[in-house]
Amino acid sequence: MEFGRLALSASVTRPMVKSLFVASCLLSVVSWYTTQQGMALYLSTWFSLLASLGIQAALVFVAWLIGFTKSKRGLLIGVYAITAVVSISFSYVSLFSWFSARERPMQVERKLYDQINDTADRTSQILASAIAEGQKHVTALDEMTAAEKANGYISRAEDPDPYLARIREAVAREARTYSANYREGSGEGLRYTAFDRYDKLARQSLARLEDGQRGLAEFRRGLKPLDPTDQQLRDFRQVYDALPWNDVEDSLHAARLDRPSLPNYADYVDRTASGQEDLLVAFQELFAAPTFRHGFSLALAAFIDIVVFLLAYASGPYFFGSAEQRWLAAGAALDSRDEQLFVRDFLRKLRGDPSGSTRVEADSLTPGELQVCCLLVSKALATTAEGEGKVVYLLGPEIHEQLLEALATPGLRLRTSVPNPTHG
Repeated sequence: MEFGRLALSASVTRPMVKSLFVASCLLSVVSWYTTQQGMALYLSTWFSLLASLGIQAALVFVAWLIGFTKSKRGLLIGVYAITAVVSISFSYVSLFSWFSARERPMQVERKLYDQINDTADRTSQILASAIAEGQKHVTALDEMTAAEKANGYISRAEDPDPYLARIREAVAREARTYSANYREGSGEGLRYTAFDRYDKLARQSLARLEDGQRGLAEFRRGLKPLDPTDQQLRDFRQVYDALPWNDVEDSLHAARLDRPSLPNYADYVDRTASGQEDLLVAFQELFAAPTFRHGFSLALAAFIDIVVFLLAYASGPYFFGSAEQRWLAAGAALDSRDEQLFVRDFLRKLRGDPSGSTRVEADSLTPGELQVCCLLVSKALATTAEGEGKVVYLLGPEIHEQLLEALATPGLRLRTSVPNPTHG
């Protein structure tokens, strides 16, 4: 006989199922809250409250129905699956936003800190190279100015350094505009004055480069990894824009210098501006670049609804009654009797059988009891046999156990039907 299902049905009628029901209610509240918080990011407060209540009620009641009904189970499972997907999706968004609000800012701030340090390091190297070239230019101009004063004719010479070559050419071009009275030669003449002027300009350029390098170094000393991203970017842009990039290009002989690019603020947003942005970020990152936080949030959201389903599925038959309990109730109604009195009188007719089953004679059964036995036989939960010319029903131990458990907590009518031994 197939008594496994009946054993399970009997087990869920025990008092511990009350604890399962309470646990399912508590987890349902948690699932409702996370779903409501997720919906509140996109819908108004009232819409999210009503919609989340409807979704959670559908999850619990459909799980209960699946637990004790047999008809249209496929439809019920489909309804539960669709409802669970909606609930899990919004619960995931709520949990992910909750985790992100505490973890994401620190991660983004540290990531931006590393990026700014990398950009600042490359910028510092460019400045160091420009300063080194600038120092060479200042030294060369000092020598050229002294040589022009001592010997003259310096502007006519060629120079392998593009910067110095431009200065020689500029001085020579300027000299061609002088009158014949200002002849080229040694001494403090106009050409000497031009070289001295370019020497001072080179020193000023070098000073600006050194100031920029000091400002960048001071910024890096004050930069902290947990500063807000907008503050880090604002302070760095302030220092970056103040750098003498024209002097850098002149010193390095670069017409168009490949400057280190500034970090894009959109790539380092540590706080979202609205709930709808939270919802979009949660799903975009889940499908584009999932991390442990995304997986944990989704698994936790799914775990809550799965446990709610299992607990509601197991505790449903306890409150609505198993199929066998409803058969007994129907048999009692057929005999117009209380259910426990019906079970008690039925048990009194049971006898042991050598096969290990419990037997009852068909002739001794009331109409309600007979209908119950016939149904048990049709469900393969009992069998019929003939003995001494009589038809008997053989019930398995699980059926016997369930009948006894039905009397474990006597009802009022059962207690009042027991004779009082003090009164003859």
